[in-house]
Amino acid sequence: MNQVTYLNNQFIVAMPALADPNFFHTVTYLCQHNEEGALGIIINRPAEMKFGEICEQMHISYNSDTLDEIPVFIGGPVQSGRGFVLHTTGREWEVTMAVSETISLTTSRDIIEAIATDQGPEQYLVALGYAGWGVGQLEQEMLDNTWLHTPSGNHIIFDTPIDKRWQAAGGLLGIDINQLTTPAGHG
Repeated sequence: MNQVTYLNNQFIVAMPALADPNFFHTVTYLCQHNEEGALGIIINRPAEMKFGEICEQMHISYNSDTLDEIPVFIGGPVQSGRGFVLHTTGREWEVTMAVSETISLTTSRDIIEAIATDQGPEQYLVALGYAGWGVGQLEQEMLDNTWLHTPSGNHIIFDTPIDKRWQAAGGLLGIDINQLTTPAGHG
């Protein structure tokens, strides 16, 4: 009998041929993957919004003009009006899910207020919406060669330039993802 391997705390990297505009050339960090489906945050699709605008919409005062330059990401097509903060683990927030020993996902207002006053996590990525898959859907897409998966790297989430994250995630597999033209095999 096949045992399902869950991909929590891993990247799924869109294959070059994936034409869906929601996922074309994306890297998604999987926060939760289990028998009920999967939830991830796309880490390389900036929105046209900056963090300061989020604060203004939520009526949160903020200290720094640099917050006006921090990008907000399109985390995925599901619940696109809801905020998610992918961040380094440390302080506890009202609604936080630990993804790994070093990364957590928070959806509560208190983390936005803390970031606005320079009291937030050391590293973070703010996203609107998430990518979601129903029961067995991600597994089937993996079998269909829609995605490659690789262990995640905090340096790609937080330190790699946004426009380099897709190639960098592919590089974790030792490949140049731009060179893939045919479906990859399953090892």
